[in-house]
Amino acid sequence: MARQLVFGLALIAALAVFPLFSPWSTVILTVALCEGLAALGIMVLLRAGQVSFGHGLFFSFSAYAVAFLAAAKVGHEALILIPVGMAASGLLAAIVGLFVVRYRAIFFGMLNLAISMVFFSLLEKLFPITGGADGKRVPRPTFAGLEFGREQFELATFYVTLVLCIVAALFVARYLLSPGGKALEAIKSNETRLEYLGVSPRKVLYGAYLLSGLLAGLGGAIIALVSGHVTPELAYWVRSGEFVFIAILGGIGGVAGPFLGALMFQIIRGYAAVYAPETWHAVLGVMLLVIIFFAPAGLYGIVAGKGGRPQREEGRR
Repeated sequence: MARQLVFGLALIAALAVFPLFSPWSTVILTVALCEGLAALGIMVLLRAGQVSFGHGLFFSFSAYAVAFLAAAKVGHEALILIPVGMAASGLLAAIVGLFVVRYRAIFFGMLNLAISMVFFSLLEKLFPITGGADGKRVPRPTFAGLEFGREQFELATFYVTLVLCIVAALFVARYLLSPGGKALEAIKSNETRLEYLGVSPRKVLYGAYLLSGLLAGLGGAIIALVSGHVTPELAYWVRSGEFVFIAILGGIGGVAGPFLGALMFQIIRGYAAVYAPETWHAVLGVMLLVIIFFAPAGLYGIVAGKGGRPQREEGRR
């Protein structure tokens, strides 16, 4: 536990100071943190043995909500747009969750994917509203009432994102240790036994799904601000697959896992795109295979001293 705490503090400190010495990395690190938030939402669902291949839905819905509000000058303040975008994705997750939590395993994952692809199609077809494949520009808003230049705005957004990631990680860690979080794990190990105890697995999974959508929406809202542009690609199945990839790469043994995975994903993709531009997707695929075969607990498992071995599922011997 002490080792994990020291590593977490060291990681936060490194992230906090790195942009000061390498300004070019500010946007890359912000994007990684945003993807880490979405992957953190995936991790919550994986604790219940469920995986969503459609979380790009909430990521993109929040991003477009921010884009529309910023363009309409309704909320031309970053510190307002972020929670509003997050709330929009939470509302959507509350609606979609009513249907998807009825299903399990591959049906759960594919239903999420189907709904996400419907939204992707709407974003591309409704050109007069969404801008189609070209997307929408997001005007740079004020930050705490102040007008910033591009570099200052990106730096301020990074530090706000870092703080929000810390808060989100602590909240999720607390949630996973709560009775609700333990019930979530019980869905994976023995859902029938959970029902015998008088606990509704559907309600437990619904709460986790809502939290997962909020986390993805938080990442999407920040992505819209830092990139200054949103496109339907945010809702495409490839983006949703990246979130699952990141969650597996980082590991689901602890809340730091998704962020480790997101940072490593950005590093691998960046270098692979430079040195192997024609085969960088294959490089990512090989990396995932290495993790699955030799470190199934992900990067977090290695850092936590578990030798890459996944934790034994409770109830199995």
